[in-house]
Amino acid sequence: MMSNIYFNESVILLNVEAASKEDVLEKMGRNLFEQNLVKESFIPAIIAREEEYATGLPTAGVAVAIPHTDVEHVLRKTISVGVLRETVEFGVMGDEMETIPVRIVFLLAMDEAHSQLTLLQQLMGVFQTKEVLLSILEEENKTSIRSLLEEKLDFGVLEGEK
Repeated sequence: MMSNIYFNESVILLNVEAASKEDVLEKMGRNLFEQNLVKESFIPAIIAREEEYATGLPTAGVAVAIPHTDVEHVLRKTISVGVLRETVEFGVMGDEMETIPVRIVFLLAMDEAHSQLTLLQQLMGVFQTKEVLLSILEEENKTSIRSLLEEKLDFGVLEGEK
């Protein structure tokens, strides 16, 4: 069975109010759980993994975080985008001692390790373009954000055999 990536306006959250990175992950994870895309275990798992392996990236224009966790917590492949109202401190990838103020969170829920790696590589390409990140940050229309990301990311390569 082919496992298609689930990506639409329902997994794009704008003006997310959060006091901490745990708060961000809880809100974004809960949204995915309520849509039956992840198991309830996804939420504690993503928070625990973020503690162990920070995912903040000091990208051009606006800092992002790309939290993800193990495939067994995922029911359906998806990527959720959260644009935060105010910055939230995330640890920097590869240097947990350092933190950066993040405004955009790309929460990955992949059901196989191979797609996770492919998606991370594609996102790294997107993050090198300051204009793309700033337009996501400033955009108030979820459909525009969806179109922009669908244009920049090749979801086709993520849809391998389940």
